[in-house]
Amino acid sequence: MTQTDVLLVSLGSTSGLRASDQAFAELLRGGGATVDVVQAAGQREIRTLALTDLLWARASAAAARNALAAKRPRAIVYSTTTAALLWPQPGAIRFDASAAENRRGRHGIWQRPLERRRMAESPLLIPTSKAALSASPVTASDAVVVPIPVEPSRSARPQAERDIAAITYASDPEKKGLDRVLAAWGAARRGDEKLVVAGIDSTRVAQVPAGVELVGKLDPEEYRAMLGRSQIFLCAPRREDYGIAQLEALADGCQLVTAPAPGGYEALALARELDARLVSDDLPAAIRAALDEPLAGYQQRAATLLEPFNPAAIQQIVSTELLGRLLR
Repeated sequence: MTQTDVLLVSLGSTSGLRASDQAFAELLRGGGATVDVVQAAGQREIRTLALTDLLWARASAAAARNALAAKRPRAIVYSTTTAALLWPQPGAIRFDASAAENRRGRHGIWQRPLERRRMAESPLLIPTSKAALSASPVTASDAVVVPIPVEPSRSARPQAERDIAAITYASDPEKKGLDRVLAAWGAARRGDEKLVVAGIDSTRVAQVPAGVELVGKLDPEEYRAMLGRSQIFLCAPRREDYGIAQLEALADGCQLVTAPAPGGYEALALARELDARLVSDDLPAAIRAALDEPLAGYQQRAATLLEPFNPAAIQQIVSTELLGRLLR
């Protein structure tokens, strides 16, 4: 039986999680580790979050058990706290938000106490941000913050050549505040300006307002090409656990127009530093400020602020800090 260094148990309940886990696996491999990735089997959609998490936790545990029967990993990493809840064997936990933070009240009635136990039992926590770690139910001395890497796509156009006024990503329309985005766009739009909505198909939107185009679920290259054509990325999340879409938008030269939101939301502080006018509950005014009076040098300053999220910088963290603690 061949021994692998790291078994990565991926929840994989969304395309974003799957992409993040693959990127994380490549970082581990870039540090010289051998990595096997196993993914939980897909689950049907359930209305209640408590039952949804139970189904995905059971599927993750089954995937881990099957892999452990065939492999002898030196270390296990469960990606998301949900994947770790019913683990067959303790391991490190990688997460961008905890159930303590995003499963309040009845939505996390069984997840929160079990999560606290799992985090206390875990040999290493791997949050994607300092905010995620500080909001977790366990203060662990053994933790390594490993952000999700972000880099510009090759399809980003110069600002003068961008033919889309605004774009948003709304895979979860309630959480992402699509209703608020559409209302703000309706109030702010002028002439033939267009808002592109990605990540959701027309069957989930009751009525598509004028000046809005739904493009559905795009493959990553198509989506990044859309970002590269857009002047602003518009969003109004009710909660943002990390905000990879916003970081990708900044990397591809979009101005970030956003309502403030609780959660880890890594791009929020960057957006305020880049142009405080564009972070506001008055989204129509923020939209007009971005489209009518964009600040000079916004894209160049954004590139500088994103340097800590560069794959090379994060590879350094994985190679010099994470793997030593993970495989000790």
